[in-house]
Amino acid sequence: MWLFNISILLLALWAGLKLRHRKTTTTKKPISVNYHFTRQCNKTCVFCFHTATTSHVEKIPAAKKGLSLLAKAGMKKINFAGGEPFIAPFFLGTMINFCKEELKLESVSIVTNGSLVTEKFLAKHGHNIDILAVSCDSFNEETNIAIGRGKGEQVKKLYEIRDLCRKYGIKFKINTVVCRYNHLEDMNAYIERLAPFRWKCFQVLIVEGENDSAQTLRDARKVLITDAEYESFCERHKHHRSFVPESNRLMAKSYLILDEYMRFLDRTGRAPSGSILEVGVQNALDSVFWDEESFVDRGGVYDWSKDTSGCESGPSGKGLEW
Repeated sequence: MWLFNISILLLALWAGLKLRHRKTTTTKKPISVNYHFTRQCNKTCVFCFHTATTSHVEKIPAAKKGLSLLAKAGMKKINFAGGEPFIAPFFLGTMINFCKEELKLESVSIVTNGSLVTEKFLAKHGHNIDILAVSCDSFNEETNIAIGRGKGEQVKKLYEIRDLCRKYGIKFKINTVVCRYNHLEDMNAYIERLAPFRWKCFQVLIVEGENDSAQTLRDARKVLITDAEYESFCERHKHHRSFVPESNRLMAKSYLILDEYMRFLDRTGRAPSGSILEVGVQNALDSVFWDEESFVDRGGVYDWSKDTSGCESGPSGKGLEW
């Protein structure tokens, strides 16, 4: 009898441990992934946090395999970024079509400095692009030049891309990095005329090994602003429906970034994950820190598909939660 009782006790302990493990082990879902497939760029923005330290771009078959693995793991939105993604138009166009036509993702977006965007590209691939986000940090061209955005053509190009997005049914978005050079600027009149569906304003961010010293390709320390200065900029512009602020607190560790080698980056100082092509998506996710709570807090899920009925509907057709 005592052997029977011990056996029952051991079974109960084993079952309890198994249940406890099941409750504490969660499977991360990479719902929204930022794929920085190239570090190459034709601009020299002083605060860039993904600098041209390599020239690597994954081969198309391998990139397709990696994105397929992400889709199977739960990815619903892909954002192509760089560097400058339009520096590799064939790769970019191929991946856009693959993600929409084969993976059937809810949203495909691109972040660009705008300089290399052409109507020819949008006429060919625009039906598979949900969002085109153009970086514009100032409506004063001298400020743009000081930042490293170009030679004085940034604002004119921004209006041209806005019109092309309207022509090809793409949601037009603006990204602005608020820094020492532009934090006092009043952008209200321009935002009203441009009428982006989303205007995301980032507080300039320091990333270790990318833009944090005189030894890195970029040194953003000289353009840092205080939290109070950032909040003052936000207060001046917050009445726009499109306005989405992202302070350092929300931004630093809430983005799931896949680099040019298909590794997840970690913003806590740890090394990147292994390539998802070699270790799989879950193992890669488990080896880095991704602040899912901050992802939610900053409104990481929104009306990201261009086929939704309006700004009040999210990608699933339900009302927005954030």
